[in-house]
Amino acid sequence: MRFFLIDRIIEWEPGKIARAIKNISLSEDFFDDHFPRMPIMPGVLILEGMAQLGGIFLEETAKTEIKIEKKAIMTMIDKTKFKEICKPGDQLIYQAEVKAFNELGGKVSVKAYKSDKVIVSTSFTFVFQDIEDEFLKRDRNRLLELWKS
Repeated sequence: MRFFLIDRIIEWEPGKIARAIKNISLSEDFFDDHFPRMPIMPGVLILEGMAQLGGIFLEETAKTEIKIEKKAIMTMIDKTKFKEICKPGDQLIYQAEVKAFNELGGKVSVKAYKSDKVIVSTSFTFVFQDIEDEFLKRDRNRLLELWKS
């Protein structure tokens, strides 16, 4: 199963800031086992949503500012802090900022907010890799446009 853990992008300024929404619903598959009678969103899936926003934001920043079109592959997660759990009915706002990048990759700082309070913060390091599959390029662009609409 493939998880898309962003529902919609609400702010998008390549090189500056990106913000996205994730609405947490009881119908999410992972709540069946995590945990019965006390559903909690797995922290690793919160990080995955943050990485999805951070990676595609870094790709678009590089595309806009240094004219390269490559896939961002996460290589490191650093300084991650969890401060609160998430459960059905919560809404997360992911906020990403590019800290540094060049033609080889970059670093992105991402925070997850719930009710205007930071509940997760982390930094991701990505390397860039050429995308040689035209289907993957089209699919990535389609997904970005869907999230931004």
